[in-house]
Amino acid sequence: MSKFGLRHQCARGALACAIALTPAIAHAQDAGAANTEEADLIDAADVDSGSVIIVRAQGREQALADVPVAVSAVSGELLEKSGVADIRDLNQVAPSLLISSTGNEANGSARIRGIGTVGDNPGLESSVAVFVDGVYRSRSGNAMAELGPLDRVEILRGPQGTLGGRNSSAGLINIYTAPPEFEFSGYGAFTYGNYDAIKVEAGINAPLGDTVAARIDGVYFERDGFYNDVVNDVRINDRDRYLVRGQLLFEPNSDLSIRLVGDYAKKEEACCAATFVQPSFAPLARVSPGLDGFNRPNGGPALTSPDNPIVPILLGLGQDPRALSQSTFDRDIYVTPGRSYDGETEDWGLSGEVNWDFGNVTLTSITGYREYSNFQGSDTDYTQVDLLYRAPGPNAGSREFKTFTQEFRLNGTAFNDTLDWLIGAYYANEKLETRDNLRFGNDYGTFANCRIALAINPALANPSADNCLGANVAAIDGTLTGTPAFGAATPLIIAGMNNLAQIRDIGGTGDRYNQKSENFALFTHNIVHVTDTVDLTLGLRYTNETKDFNAAFSNDNVFCPQARNLLNGLLTTPLAGLAGGLISLSCQGNSTAELDGVTLSDTRDEDEFTGTAILSWKPDPDWMVYGSYSKGYKAGGFNLDRSALAVPVAFNVNNLDPSALQFDAETVDAFEVGVKYSSRKWGFSVAAFRQEFENFQLNTFNGSVFLVQNINGCDTDLGGLDRDGDATTGSCATDNVAPGVIAQGVEFETSLSPIRDLTMTVGLTYSDTSYEDNLVGRDNGSPLDPALRLLPGDNLSNAPEVTATASLSWTPPIGNSGLSGLFFVNARTTGDYNTGSDLLYGKEQDGYTLVNGRIGITGPDDRWGVEVWANNLFDIDYSQVAFNTPFVAPQQTYSAFLAEPRTYGVTVRAGF
Repeated sequence: MSKFGLRHQCARGALACAIALTPAIAHAQDAGAANTEEADLIDAADVDSGSVIIVRAQGREQALADVPVAVSAVSGELLEKSGVADIRDLNQVAPSLLISSTGNEANGSARIRGIGTVGDNPGLESSVAVFVDGVYRSRSGNAMAELGPLDRVEILRGPQGTLGGRNSSAGLINIYTAPPEFEFSGYGAFTYGNYDAIKVEAGINAPLGDTVAARIDGVYFERDGFYNDVVNDVRINDRDRYLVRGQLLFEPNSDLSIRLVGDYAKKEEACCAATFVQPSFAPLARVSPGLDGFNRPNGGPALTSPDNPIVPILLGLGQDPRALSQSTFDRDIYVTPGRSYDGETEDWGLSGEVNWDFGNVTLTSITGYREYSNFQGSDTDYTQVDLLYRAPGPNAGSREFKTFTQEFRLNGTAFNDTLDWLIGAYYANEKLETRDNLRFGNDYGTFANCRIALAINPALANPSADNCLGANVAAIDGTLTGTPAFGAATPLIIAGMNNLAQIRDIGGTGDRYNQKSENFALFTHNIVHVTDTVDLTLGLRYTNETKDFNAAFSNDNVFCPQARNLLNGLLTTPLAGLAGGLISLSCQGNSTAELDGVTLSDTRDEDEFTGTAILSWKPDPDWMVYGSYSKGYKAGGFNLDRSALAVPVAFNVNNLDPSALQFDAETVDAFEVGVKYSSRKWGFSVAAFRQEFENFQLNTFNGSVFLVQNINGCDTDLGGLDRDGDATTGSCATDNVAPGVIAQGVEFETSLSPIRDLTMTVGLTYSDTSYEDNLVGRDNGSPLDPALRLLPGDNLSNAPEVTATASLSWTPPIGNSGLSGLFFVNARTTGDYNTGSDLLYGKEQDGYTLVNGRIGITGPDDRWGVEVWANNLFDIDYSQVAFNTPFVAPQQTYSAFLAEPRTYGVTVRAGF
């Protein structure tokens, strides 16, 4: 039996332990069938040998009960029963984990203990790194595809600053696919579900002699979309994807194992639609005092009602009123005729893992090369009014990654096994190119002018006129009153509005951003057996990260520079606010022909030491107590967005500073104490943690552009100046800058297996993941951006304080027939949280409980099976993220990317 293959085997008697959360939601190992190496691990493990769980959380294979870190390991058996198809489905089995996606599944974000990378900018690396078969996936969203058959998934909680390939500041997800085995076997499965879902899975495994085994797996999945585009008569958020993965395993002797993996996946899907948020879902989605969304609403009408002055403008420009009055979860969308959400994703890679034993030393080499590309068309304003769009095609918010990684590890023992040492090196070369064709729509000029008209006098707004004034201009130019409203500047203001009215189907024609990243690291991780029951673990890592950036812009918005020529002279007069508003709307996001043909370049270099220290004690073979400190790090980078070059009124194409696009590295100091207990029928773990983040990287959409800002705290009281609307107030002396985000709490997980075929699990996480009371931006003490003024003292977005999971699995034999039944149910309960990264009122998500279930019957020796299943069994309505509807202001309305409704179906399996 191969080393890789054996890990895929699960003893029936150990199945109960294999579906529990830490310490027992993991892949159970059959000690009787183990090879010599794994038998040694089992013999050395200080637990009942009936079921030993093997993980690689510390860079070498260890029994989970002997690992003094917070880690959950989820077996392939549990993943199959839970209906896990991509990493987002892991939410249901790990209470400290939350994975969601926004306007493009490539932007998917994973959070552990409330910490994760937020937003749609691929320039930000993931706080939670994802590895598949030891190979780094460049961003969490890159793993949002069919995964195929899995061996197990390990979820490491807290910063991973020593091992794990790339540094990660919040945690790490290790996905291990099912490997080749030296036994001939095959399988097939067919699933049909609601929304006309069809899924076909098949694979075959074959030995090619005594030393080589091969395996090939394939998955095809199609399904109708959850949204109905009423205007264009199409379904959105559909599925049309496939995966093919081939593997070879070469084991010429017991000391050498070589595994080669190649995979190709493709998606051609329309994603991701959104609906307006209504008070029936988010009670605070109401008009605020003074039309200021930063003021907490006190009752009042819905944001989508005509009491919000921008809503009659939308209706006047053709918005179907049903979109503004229907329930958030009706899932009918009303978008611009002809606009499309069509997109395409292509992902492929090759990897090789070598494990070579030299007596007391083992060499591990993991080599990987991957290419990932994605584009996604969109009606980017999510309304029926044509304000902003990306035409589908290779430039539609496109991103392409080409990533080469190489890791070497040497692991051995010394001093009569007193020292278990590990040294290694890691190299990554990542080339990222993003392209964008974001353009203003045909109604943008009129709509933007209506915002200006509302600011001057709402009674003057006339959306049937190109400049939103029409004949009402007479009330401004002095025709009616004899006195021009803005004195001698009135003709300039009117000319600025007429110029703005001409912005129609214009903007980006193919901006390109290129970033080359080289990462080199040396690391060591050593376990000193101080006594038979006390271990001291010391780890240190040195990382050097270099990023080279260049950008080339292409834009045909000639009306932006014309607006500057008309209105720049008014920026030093009492009309500066009005003139600045006209310039900003004419040049939104720095979309200007002034940039056409302009190129920029910059570079940044970082050096960082990270590491860990752990003291653990096993007072009894079944118990472990530990305490740890670790330092984590996530690299800085470049904001791949021209809007960050300058605010439009200060933009000067002859004085561009590319350093304005940089953001700093994120670091974290983490402290943890824990207790683990593991036995044959029962196990639990408890961990208490505190994590302090400096230069926390935040990406948020303010309704016009995406902001990327580092977040820090200040040890001195800012007197509320970080909570006002002034971008110049609320600075902090550099010496007083402190961590700005604190995550602290307790995790509890337990499993109970009272009889052979019955297992119950419970997981509970309490995490207070919040911003400090006094916040600043970068670590030089610069003020916080006013768009983030609700952050101080509040919880982070998508960070519920309480989350619980539970599962029950019962697989009883049916008499002496050889048949067995299956009853499986799991649940996840989540407390309230805000889904918006700016924490605006009206983006709150009430707590909810999701239940998945599966019942079925299995034939003798698992040769066939029939299962009926349901996910989100009770059809709970909840959102992934609420966001500011682009440009729809003065009081911003909100839209939401909805989570999936109830799905159900039947699966038929067969195998040999």
